[in-house]
Amino acid sequence: MGLFDFLNNFKKKTVNTVKASVSPKAEFVFDELPKNLAEMKALSEATLDDPYKTAALTVCALCVYAKDRENGKEMINYLRGPRPLSGMDIQFLNDRFMDGKWYIPFSFFAGATPATEYKPTKPYTLLVRSNQYSDQNQGYKKLFVQSGGADSLRAITLRLGADGKWYLWEQELLSSIRVPQSQNVWAN
Repeated sequence: MGLFDFLNNFKKKTVNTVKASVSPKAEFVFDELPKNLAEMKALSEATLDDPYKTAALTVCALCVYAKDRENGKEMINYLRGPRPLSGMDIQFLNDRFMDGKWYIPFSFFAGATPATEYKPTKPYTLLVRSNQYSDQNQGYKKLFVQSGGADSLRAITLRLGADGKWYLWEQELLSSIRVPQSQNVWAN
């Protein structure tokens, strides 16, 4: 076997390994989104025993925060475990929802696109994915969700606590997305 044959075989094996490690996913379906911490804790996902569950609840909590900051804050703090939101974290969230951008977290649910004014189809369905980079750091899991208003996946990083629960470490969900069609001056 020559050097080129060896490299070709190595390349094929590497590509197949990468393909096999991309796209594990979990789908979450909610008849209604929780409106407060008590409703969120009543959901089976609130055990936080799986990083995918915590990621899904993060999107739900951000939807609440967009419309009701106090209840949203309680929900996010629950998901963050022993590390509650700091003043700077709260200011960051408030900045992201300025100018009526309540629709950003809703854009991660199925059917929520600029054309539908980011109104998801019911039941609320959310797909949380991992990829080949999800497990790069021990004790952390980086997962991804797709916005109906963006071309690239958005990340949520979870951290495994000493109690075996997965807590929200950071989220990269609130970057700008395409505006709803009714607000797009070029579409009307």
